[in-house]
Amino acid sequence: MRIAVTGATGNVGTRLLEQLHTDPDIEQVVAIARRLPTGDDLPPFLTENVVWRSIDVACPDSPAQLRAAFAGIDAVVHLAWLIQPSHAPELMRAVNVDGTRHVVRALLDAGVPTLVALSSVGAYSPAPKSTPVAESWPTEGVPGSLYSAHKAAQERVLDDTEAERPGLRVVRVRPGVILQRQAASSQGRYFLGPFLPVPLLRPGHLPVLPLPRGLRLQIVHTADVARAVVLALRSDVRGGLNLAADPPLDAGTLGAFFSARVVPLPPAAVRAAVELTWRLRLHPADRGWVELALRSPVLATAKARSLGWEPRHDALSTLREWLEGAHAASGGPTPVLRRVTGPVDQLRSGLRALRAGSGGRI
Repeated sequence: MRIAVTGATGNVGTRLLEQLHTDPDIEQVVAIARRLPTGDDLPPFLTENVVWRSIDVACPDSPAQLRAAFAGIDAVVHLAWLIQPSHAPELMRAVNVDGTRHVVRALLDAGVPTLVALSSVGAYSPAPKSTPVAESWPTEGVPGSLYSAHKAAQERVLDDTEAERPGLRVVRVRPGVILQRQAASSQGRYFLGPFLPVPLLRPGHLPVLPLPRGLRLQIVHTADVARAVVLALRSDVRGGLNLAADPPLDAGTLGAFFSARVVPLPPAAVRAAVELTWRLRLHPADRGWVELALRSPVLATAKARSLGWEPRHDALSTLREWLEGAHAASGGPTPVLRRVTGPVDQLRSGLRALRAGSGGRI
């Protein structure tokens, strides 16, 4: 089997390449990214049986480049996505929505029979947190979240693709928040910015934990998402595929985890505070992430489990691993996952991410 992976240097992409590297049925991986990994000490899963292609899926001429890269490919795994810069929504849409169109146009032209696309819980419409939703729940997104709007738009691109080519097998992997140790530095740059005291974000170091009322979200380990993608490649599954680990993280669970007294905050006050500090560029995450955390549904994962998928990491151990990685400034072997090496580098990296709103990539 020959697999092409877009966004191959990211959080999920690197884990997927690692798992494909040990799969005896994988003949070759065509790994696609805008910035390729470099150096003499790259791990074998980034070099052995991997053909790298530097392609920016947002570029208007990328369909021709992608079509050439997809020649003879059995399946495309589409992971390329921008989380930031949130101050440049047109750039994010060019990658997230137009980039998806370019990928599907190229694979249709190349005759690839299978597409596995990384969607998200953020694609779903709001739902009560009390009842988990299956893959049939509407995917119109959460109002007020740019990330969610782009995920919903990606779903419409996939709808159009299936209508155009009914024989194409399309899988839409919809996980909760995806965390792992080696992504801690990059995700800290994307969400926390340079001014949050990361060392305090550990169990036993917070006397109080302020949280918006109604918070209940799910996370899943990156390795478990990569395993689900491999299962999807090996099966004949189609449509949505929810992924999440237990337990869901709510005020009670997080308070116990951090050994802290939870202080419930009015959601409107949290939205206003995040919006103000985002506009002042004190951190890179806009209020849309608050909307997403408060209004996105809880996922039912029976369909994924019917394929034999079971998360090997529970939510609390995944969160603990990520926090330890954030404290240690952990990173990975690619430019996207590069390690932040100390407080000064953290400040510089965070400021670069904030300045990226002028139109530069991070």
